[in-house]
Amino acid sequence: MTPVLELFPPGAAVAEGGDLVVAGCRLRDLAAEFGTPAYVVDEGALRERAREYRDELGARWPDALAIFASKAFPCTAVLRAVAEEGLGCDVAGAGELVHAVAAGVDPGCIYLHGNAKTDEDLQRAIDAGVGTVVIDNFDDIDRLERLVRGEQGVLVRVIPRVRPDTHAAVATGQDDSKFGLAARDARRAIERVRGSDRLRLDGLHVHIGSQILDTAPFARAVQALAALGEFAVYDLGGGLGARYTWADHPPTVGEYLDVLVGAAREHLPASARLIVEPGRSLVARAGVTLYRVITVKRGPRTFVAVDGGMADNLEVSLYGQRFEATVADRVGGGEPVDLVGRHCESGDVLSAGVALREPRVGDVIAVPATGAYCFTMRNGYNGARRPPVVFVRDGDARVVVRREGYADLLRLDT
Repeated sequence: MTPVLELFPPGAAVAEGGDLVVAGCRLRDLAAEFGTPAYVVDEGALRERAREYRDELGARWPDALAIFASKAFPCTAVLRAVAEEGLGCDVAGAGELVHAVAAGVDPGCIYLHGNAKTDEDLQRAIDAGVGTVVIDNFDDIDRLERLVRGEQGVLVRVIPRVRPDTHAAVATGQDDSKFGLAARDARRAIERVRGSDRLRLDGLHVHIGSQILDTAPFARAVQALAALGEFAVYDLGGGLGARYTWADHPPTVGEYLDVLVGAAREHLPASARLIVEPGRSLVARAGVTLYRVITVKRGPRTFVAVDGGMADNLEVSLYGQRFEATVADRVGGGEPVDLVGRHCESGDVLSAGVALREPRVGDVIAVPATGAYCFTMRNGYNGARRPPVVFVRDGDARVVVRREGYADLLRLDT
């Protein structure tokens, strides 16, 4: 029982009678009230993790800011919670910017990313007063010089030639990355921006990927920035991995920041401002997805099929990410089964070979560590209705994103 509990939000426990409880709420009760599939977020755990990043970074570097990589969970309520704890956020396009503005994030602490920013993306950012645009290519410079009427702060994204040990789809710091500029081109971009009367060069940005469980590549990326000179701001990106299974052992926030800030002290000017961009590692553990078992099929393999799948958790099919799971009132242990979704793809598998205790039709299944990239990649495959987001805290539950209705599936028809 203990290993799987460690993957749920801090404080999760098994109540008398066997029910799994998160933030004072029985998960079976939440499934009954809000339906399934449903994304459940422990608001207290989310806020605590944001404060941990804020405080641990501030204790190590005098002028520093943590900004949430909103693509990990671009939900207005999530952005509002982390902003209230003192974090900024980064956005990759106008859609994420809309959520950040609605959440009340200080525009000066919003950073606009993207390898293919459109005129609309940039104009909306300028109109919203976004503090920093991260330049990814020379076309960004051309567009900004055409659109900006006053002065716009920018960073130049640099390819550090660092390839971390992670899935190829989420590695971004290697030579052939579609993101950023190689050192020679970065120097050209720096000179162009310095010569602009509308763009203010604040510094450099680097990001080497996601779900990284080793700290050494982060230090190498910092060293690569130092070769380009001294600047007022260094955005060191994010990428710290989350714990999805009990076999995963990601560094703690403190261990990660010790390496990152240690490299900054060695290679960067002490007067500079440091930015870090936690995403997955900030929100993953705060999230739990609830499903209900629809059928159990026994044969050479035992399939436990639920009422969700790749429409609400695409990470398994897309990245091969491993998730654990448990029956919500029979926690931990049991027989190995394939927990599968309801969608018409053989690849619609939520967790292969996961242990479930006596699974049967009607059971509520809880999948931990789903706070990152599940909500953001939800989709309408097979006409699936996108699940709600339910915040839980101190025994109370509230819907912050409603479930799609069938009428919503037709709302854009003309």
